[in-house]
Parts: sequence; structure tokens; C-alpha cells
Amino acid sequence: MHYPSLRALACGLLLFAAQAALAQPPHSVLIEDLTWTEIRDQVHAGKTTLIIPIGGTEQSGPGIAVGKHNARAAFLSRRIAEALGDALVAPVVAYVPEGGYAPPSSHMRFPGTITVPDAVFEQMLESAAQSFAAHGFHYVVFLGDHGGYQKDLERVAARLNKGWAGKARAIVPPEYYASSSDGYAQLLRQRGYRDDEIGTHAGLADTSLQLAVAPQMVRLDQLQHGPRLGPADGVYGGDPRRASAALGQLGVDAIVLHTVDALRRDTQGR
Repeated sequence: MHYPSLRALACGLLLFAAQAALAQPPHSVLIEDLTWTEIRDQVHAGKTTLIIPIGGTEQSGPGIAVGKHNARAAFLSRRIAEALGDALVAPVVAYVPEGGYAPPSSHMRFPGTITVPDAVFEQMLESAAQSFAAHGFHYVVFLGDHGGYQKDLERVAARLNKGWAGKARAIVPPEYYASSSDGYAQLLRQRGYRDDEIGTHAGLADTSLQLAVAPQMVRLDQLQHGPRLGPADGVYGGDPRRASAALGQLGVDAIVLHTVDALRRDTQGR
């Protein structure tokens, strides 16, 4: 009688395990990773909160890649959805208002920045939110990583909530952006960092957050050994030279914690 070799048996078991793993839906909160039937089933099972991460494609000085806000919004939204347990995450919105282009103003003065008019941006967000509400999501959460369009998000949420009249709800939790800006700056001050280091754009705070989220996007060696940068370089009110991933992790943890707590308060009892 012929018996299969141990090697053949092991290969067969590995193949079976691989096929079984492929047959299972991915353990992901990202709708891009799911099929439409998997999304439908998760909504029916109670995942009725949908997070729309909003980034932006803009310059952040010579030391951070222009996709900074997109990477950060994606990372933080995934962490927040996983902590909530009843949320999924939409694709990142990467095209946002960044200034004019005739003539170039604001961040548009630097190559690589992409801008769209506020009206176009708001209409796109409204259409996306209406799509998710039509598919059974009760809450549509806008998480905007950039300060320049926060008022746009509030206007969009107000129009949606007026039209939905309680059938669904749009939420712009102020804790998300507040934790990444003033709240995070306060954490850094408590550790002895000065405001002229922390900055408001591409300074120590901004760079540290990026090192914690997507370090490959930061030219750390260039920043640490280069001269102090200023507005002409796209760095506003800060100095990134002492930035670190450890400092950034403080901000990441605070943003996730405060946003999750806020969203739980906003959605409880429905």
C-alpha cells in the first residue's frame, strides 16, 4: 500500500488552509476591501456608522510628502472605526480646497498641491453621504484632517441633516481636529516644547504626527541636519528639527481617544 510522504501531506494541509483563508471575508473596516454583499451584511449586522476621511494634497515644506493629510486621515479613521466596533471607513477624499490657481495662492504657490472650489468640494461630500445613507448607514461622519475646510464640513452636515430630518445623521466631531491642533500643541507644551517649535504647519507637531503614522513620507535626515525653515519653504510658525515618532504617538493616541468618545456620545441611544 502506498502512503503519501510527509512533505506531500504538509503541502496539502497548507494548501487547504490557504484556500480556507481566502474563502473568508477580510477582517477590514475599509469598504474598499469588501464586496457589496459583505458591506450589506455588515450594515444589517449593526455597522451603521460610516466614516468619510478627508485629507488634502498640499505642500508641507520640503520635508514631508504632499500626501500627508491623506495618509493621516486614512490611518486615524481606520483606528477610530476599529475602536468603535460598529463603523466602516470610506475611501479618502484627497481633492480639497487649497487656494486659488489664477493666480496661485495659499498652498497652491507650491508644486504638487491640488485645489478644487469650495462649492465642488461640498457637493461631492453631500453626494457621497447621500450614497451611504441610501445603503442603510444611519450615521455619516466627516473627519477632516485639514483646518482650511472645517466650515465646509459644517455646512454640508447642516444641509444633510435638514434634508434627512432624522432618518440619518451627518456628524462633524470637533474633537477630531481640535485634538490634532490645539489639543496636541498643549500636550507638547507640557513636555517643554515652545510654540515657535510646535508651529501650525510642517513644524514639530505636524512632522511628529507624520512620523508616527507614515514615517516613509518624512525626510527626517534632511530636516534634522538642514537649516531652520520658514514661510518661504512652506513651514509656518514652527521648527521640525526635533520631531520624533514618539512625540507623534502622543497625538495619535489623543486624537483617537477623544474622537471615539465623542462619536459614542453622539450616536448612543439611536
